[in-house]
Parts: sequence; structure tokens; C-alpha cells
Amino acid sequence: MPHASFKLLPGVDQNKTPALNEAAISNSQLIRFIPDRTLGGLVQKLGGWTKFFPDTIGSIVRCLWAWEDTNSNSYLAVGAEGIAAGGGQALEVINSGVETDITPQKVVSDATVDFSTTSGSSTVTIIDANFTVDRYDVVDIQTQVSVGGLVLFGQYQVTPIGSTSYSIEARDKLGDFALATSTVANGGAVSQYDTTSGSNTIDVTLANHGYVIGDTFTALVATSVGGITIYGNYIVIDVASSSVFSIAVSSQASSTATADQNAGDAHFVYLNGVGPLASGTGYGVGGYGVGGYGSGSAPDPDLGTPINAVDWTLDNWGEILIACPYGGPIYYWSPAGGAEIALAIANAPSVNEGMFVAMPQRQIIAWGSTFTGIIDPLLIRWCDVNNYDSWIPLITNQAGSYRIPKGSRIVQCIQGPQQGLIWTDLGVWAMQYAGPPYVYQFNEIGNGCGLIGRKAAGSMNGVIYWMGQSQFFRLAGGGVEPIRCPIWDVIFQDLDTANLDKIRIAPNSRFGEITWYYPTNSNGGEVSHYVKYNVILNEWDYGELGRTAWINESVLGPPIGAAPNQYIYQHETSTDADGSPMVSSFQTGYFVMTEADVKMFIDQIWPDMKWGYYGGVQDANIKLTFYVTDYPGETPLAYGPYTLTQSVKFITPRFRGRLVSIKIESEDIGTFWRLGNIRYRFQQDGKF
Repeated sequence: MPHASFKLLPGVDQNKTPALNEAAISNSQLIRFIPDRTLGGLVQKLGGWTKFFPDTIGSIVRCLWAWEDTNSNSYLAVGAEGIAAGGGQALEVINSGVETDITPQKVVSDATVDFSTTSGSSTVTIIDANFTVDRYDVVDIQTQVSVGGLVLFGQYQVTPIGSTSYSIEARDKLGDFALATSTVANGGAVSQYDTTSGSNTIDVTLANHGYVIGDTFTALVATSVGGITIYGNYIVIDVASSSVFSIAVSSQASSTATADQNAGDAHFVYLNGVGPLASGTGYGVGGYGVGGYGSGSAPDPDLGTPINAVDWTLDNWGEILIACPYGGPIYYWSPAGGAEIALAIANAPSVNEGMFVAMPQRQIIAWGSTFTGIIDPLLIRWCDVNNYDSWIPLITNQAGSYRIPKGSRIVQCIQGPQQGLIWTDLGVWAMQYAGPPYVYQFNEIGNGCGLIGRKAAGSMNGVIYWMGQSQFFRLAGGGVEPIRCPIWDVIFQDLDTANLDKIRIAPNSRFGEITWYYPTNSNGGEVSHYVKYNVILNEWDYGELGRTAWINESVLGPPIGAAPNQYIYQHETSTDADGSPMVSSFQTGYFVMTEADVKMFIDQIWPDMKWGYYGGVQDANIKLTFYVTDYPGETPLAYGPYTLTQSVKFITPRFRGRLVSIKIESEDIGTFWRLGNIRYRFQQDGKF
């Protein structure tokens, strides 16, 4: 009887039918391909994983970042979904097996306007009985407050005075100290709105407002007046005096009315910092009345509520961690700084959709940023070189901004080789450092190749890869090009389009693989499946496994991924799935045993595998199943599974038919396998 070899084409093809996908793999689970000089690629079991940290994080992890300080201590920053009031660990740092919760805190306060100024001074004293600050706090004043010739609005670093009072320094648009023109004690006022029935023009009263026609007035606290809710950015259309200007809204007022913004109260958001207290500042030590009388101690600061976050972007500024919750401020945390939690960068934009630290000059690049407190989805801002607290562009620094002119929103930005890369919903832009005066040059390098989700793009070995709305792309020396995807059906026909921002790209430079983890329509909106691209072989495979965050090879070693079960795992560290069997398998399309009107009979199979690691125990147990049929559309007959080990010389399945599909799988502990040259014996066995 003649013999033949069972040799497979590398890669998985799900777009073809099983009958069309002859001598190739149609279905896969937890496998990979290793380059081979004759066959192109050999299929083997995927590398396993073990817990990086023994406990769950407490909520689903959305971002990971590894870095090292100047003392060679390695850290893993963990950005997770926050937990509602009552405590959550949205931002953590793991070092040498110890977990530290550094989740930023905030407090929201509506208080009577009680500001004091001194003529010729930039110092403004604020009284708020709702909260006791310390020197690590930043206050975001979200109602514009007029007092002493100044208008205070935005973020300020605070200086504590007493248990209910603190001071800030007023600054102008250029960042210089703004000096009060009059002395005011315990005064100030928020904006007042006046509507006229049937008109869409609203008069705003705000003393010494400083607006001119064409400026933007921002209302961050929604206020209803005359049947209209005022919230957002509005263009100033008329200026009646230094105290009154007009804005236009989209609808007409239903009545003539007057209302103060936020019912006349100031609206404060305290970005609360927790750190070691300042040295004694009581009577005779600091200013009169600062601290307890004769106690030499600062007032005890109040604690805030840990922030909630749906996602994070993380990076490091040398040894300092930089963190930005989606839609929030930018925070920093230094291992040597002594602060218990991440602290807000006072002069950074108050809301951002993400950030990264750019090279060659060290600058934070924020996108989906703001000048007003309301996100501009196409705005990019960056800080000065080597100063993450300087964001106002001046001729003496390199801070700046740019608004992408095309698209609806920026989806993601990353630092790529020699340039920053910006994806909108429509295309991709390059951001190249050019130095003063423009600092960065922006050019569109691809159109019609926008990004599908805010963590779906990444870099490996100098090449950029990303997932578009219905295609995969890469950016290399030749520009943007689509990637052939023979498993297109698997992902794009089952993708949960309501949760696209949960897609995660996962480079693995050890094996030249780029994986995208994604949610499907049948798995409750969480990441559960993956597709994997081997950039060396230009081949794909897929399977079921969820990873909600990922980092490639780093100072912490092999890749690290977070799972929906809230554990963090280090990959390529085991043959198993964290001590449990890894169910690894693949199934071929149909081999056509004969093109004629006869059936073929197969009575003997000779297994050939790598049964373990090189130099290790060769003890893998493989299950082999045959699915035999005469027509592609009919239900096949299963023969097996047959258990194969290194000691098995051959098996005798004894089946006859015209089409056969082969499935190989394993589920034992502590083993490895790679497919070799399986041979079979066959003969013609009658007419069909």
C-alpha cells in the first residue's frame, strides 16, 4: 500500500470553506507558528503564563506600564476601572511583589463665594468650609469668579492657611502673575445670566471679564434660565461694557429671566493629594493663624474620594510615573517623592482623552485636550521640554498646541520610531519634532485608515500596526498599507461594535507576533477572543482568550497581560495556563483523498512530533481525531480521538471516504509539542 505525508501550509484561513482550505488549518486555539526554511512555518503549542501578582486587582485592568527608577527598582503601573464611592484601586503600582494603591482622589464642593484680594497682589485667599486642603492639593475652579479686578477660572496649586482657608496665585493668559486692582474682603461673584423671551441672545454679567468679540466663554456648571440650559463653550457676540457681554445659544428663551451660575455658589473640584505633612507652621513658626495656635502643626487635611476611570494612558518621565484617566487631568507619582497617591499636575490641561511622553525631547503630549475645561476631540497640547508643569506657549519655551484639521476625533496617539503618530477616525497623522518656533510639524500620512478603538494601535521593531474599522494596517518604510487577513470573518463578523474601545493590541517581540484581543457579540461586552498576526511569516491564527491590558517585553521581562478575571499574568513563562491545562488545538480543512468517483481507505497513521522542549522530557500527550465525509455539507463521521505519545509507533483508524479533516489537540500539564511529518498508509477502496 502506498504512503503519503501529512504536511500543512502555515497560518489559519477561516475565510475559505473547509473544502477549499485543503492541506491548511481552518480552526485554531492557543497555537503559534515557528518559521521553517522548507515548509514556511511549523505549528506548535502557544507559550503559557503564570500570575505576575498573586491577588486580583479588584476591578478590570485597562492599562499597564513598566519602568525602572534610578536605583534600578522595577515597577508595574496598573490602571484599572475605578470603583464607585466607598473606595477603589483605579491606579496601583507593583514593586517586588508589593502592591501600592496610588489612586488619585478628588472632592467636589459648592460653597458661598468668599474670596479676598489685596490691591497690587496676585495672591487670592479663598474660604471653603467644606474642605481642608494641604499643599499637595490642586483646586479646579469651574465657575468663573470675579473679584478685585481678577477673573479666576481653572486649575491652581493651593497653599493652605487654616482649616477652611487657602490661597492661590492668579495668573494671566501668558502665565504671568495677575495683580488685583482693588482690595476685597470676603467677596466675589459668579456669572449672572439674563434672558429675553423669544431671543437666543443671553447677556452675561461678570465684572472685569476681559472678553472681546469672538472670544470663547465657557460654562462648566449647567445652569437653567428662561427655559434654556447653559453649558459648554459659547462665542462672545457682543461686549456692552467691562462687566457685561453677550453670547448666542441654539434655542430661544421661553421667558425673560435672571439667574446666577450654580445658584450663585462657587463650584470647586479639589484634586486631592496625600503626602507627608509640612513641617510645623503654628504661631511663631509660620504666618499668624496658620496651624493650631502654639501647636506647631499644620491643619489636618481632608481625604477625598478615589476617582473613577474607564481607561488610562500611562508613561514615565524618567523615574516619575505619568498617568491620565480617560477624560481627566494628568497626574504624576514619584517612587522617591513621598506622596501616598498620584498628584495632579497643576498647570496641565484639566481634561484629556490621553497622553504619552514624546521623544527626542521629553514632553508630555496630550490629545483630546482643552483650553477651556471642555474636551476638544481634535486638540493636541504639549508641555515645555523637560518641564511637565509648563503648558502655556511662550517664545521662551517649547510648549504648544495643534488642532487636527480633519476627522471628528483623535482616537489614539503613540510615540513611534522618530515621530509621534496620531490616529483619527478617518486616518493617521505624523507628528515630527522640528524645534522652535513651531516645535512640531504635522502631516497626514494615510487617509481611509482610521483607528477602530483607542488601544488598537501599537509598535514593534520599528513597524506600526493597527486595526481599522474593517481592515488591518501597518506603517513601514513604504507608507501605510493594508495587511492581508485570511481570518477576516472571525473578527469583523462577530465584533461587539458597542465596545470597540476595549480592543487591545498586544505585541510579542519574542515571537514576532501582534495580537488583538477583542469583545464579541456573545460574551457580555468584555474582551474574550483574539486574532494573532505573525509578522515574520505574514500568517494569522485565532482563538478564545481575554486580555484587557498588555505590555510587550520590558524591564520586568516577558510580556505581561491582564485578564477579565482581574488577575495579571506574565506570558511565555510556562507550558500551562497558570497551573491549569492549556487546551491547545487546531483543525484542518478537508483533505481530498480522491478527485475521482472512488473512496479511499486509510488504515495506518505514523505520528511524528516534537514531544517536549529541547533537552527536556519528551512526554506530551496528543489527541488525534479524523472527521470523514463524502460531501462538504454533510455531517462528518468522527474517528478518535486517538492518544499519541512518543512511544506510539502507529495507530490504525481504518476509515474510508473522499474528504477528511484532522484535529490535533492537547490538554495535559507541563508539556510542549510541535507538529512534525505525520505519514499515513492508504489504498483505493471501491467506487462511490
